[in-house]
Amino acid sequence: MLKARTIIQSLAHVTLVLGGARSGKSRYAETCITKAPSPWVYVATGQAYDEEMKARIAEHQSRRAQGWQTIEAPVDLAGAIAKAGKSPILVDCLTLWLTNLMLGEYDIESAIARFEDALAQCAAPIFLVSNEVGLGIVPNSSLGRRFRDEAGKLNQRMAARAGRVLFMVAGLPMTLK
Repeated sequence: MLKARTIIQSLAHVTLVLGGARSGKSRYAETCITKAPSPWVYVATGQAYDEEMKARIAEHQSRRAQGWQTIEAPVDLAGAIAKAGKSPILVDCLTLWLTNLMLGEYDIESAIARFEDALAQCAAPIFLVSNEVGLGIVPNSSLGRRFRDEAGKLNQRMAARAGRVLFMVAGLPMTLK
């Protein structure tokens, strides 16, 4: 059951884009946000700890045209939203942010609450990208199962707040809300 804090008025300026790996969610969010006037702010939560992740980050960076500003925010999403000011914002992605919180042993509940407060105070259009990880097999480790459960709860909270929710399948958006 959702906590009372998450059952609030939808924020029309927030769009949640969910999907599996390589479903096209980031590319779709980038296309949508560039319909608003630039500069656009890309809030990056990923960290390049290995060569494969460096290549993924480079791929995302290479397809963005001029007009983008990047804010690195592996943990402090609330601060990144405040720093972006009135510019349209794309947060990519919530599940990497959650990973960083879990591995850094941060207080997940308070980090999400601060992020929700920042979303409520921001009037700019915001696109949130997140992985839907609950459609696959049950992870074989307790950390994997905890991550899947925490990601599911985070996605539910963001979907309850968002004015619009999309689910990406094979590069195609399906409107959920």
